[in-house]
Amino acid sequence: MSQAAATLYSFRRCPYAMRARLALRYCAVTVDIVEVSLKAKPAQMLALSSKGTVPVLEVQGQVIDESLDIMRWALARHDPQDWLLRQDPAAQEAMAALISDNDQGFKHWLNRYKYPERHPQESMAHYRAQGELFLQRLERLLSERDYLLAEHMSLADAALVPFVRQFAHVDREWFAQAPYPRLQDWLRRILDSELFVAAMAKPS
Repeated sequence: MSQAAATLYSFRRCPYAMRARLALRYCAVTVDIVEVSLKAKPAQMLALSSKGTVPVLEVQGQVIDESLDIMRWALARHDPQDWLLRQDPAAQEAMAALISDNDQGFKHWLNRYKYPERHPQESMAHYRAQGELFLQRLERLLSERDYLLAEHMSLADAALVPFVRQFAHVDREWFAQAPYPRLQDWLRRILDSELFVAAMAKPS
């Protein structure tokens, strides 16, 4: 089993940090997690990455400060359940497109849905409806299998789940009755999984 001593600067509610933590835990990377106060970012983190945003991984003199890069670094070391779907080029292409659409499109509407007061140009309902277009796409994918692109978790599931979780938590009552039963079940299964619970445990 491949392991590496590493330090991850994280913020528990940040979806980017969350997906990095998921991948590091899945890949059995030994990591010291430093919880960052966004109001008082540690000098060590800022010295490593001038971006000043989490996650930042320092490992063996290497600094990786993009969540997807952290995930791919970890998966290149150890991927026991084939999260990268290495034998399926079409699924790999679909995975890249799905993650890009999440990060570039869905995240845009999620931010506005979460904080409509910061974006008064449109209503909260409008922003939710725009985000729902992506949820509908995920629901269709889950009608064919247990996870987004395979019968097991892949990088796509791990990369997207923190953002879907945030969207669901903006108005939990609405999400619970929304017409996305497969997506609701997918979200519940991942959030209740040993992997997610362990990845999100507070550092002792």
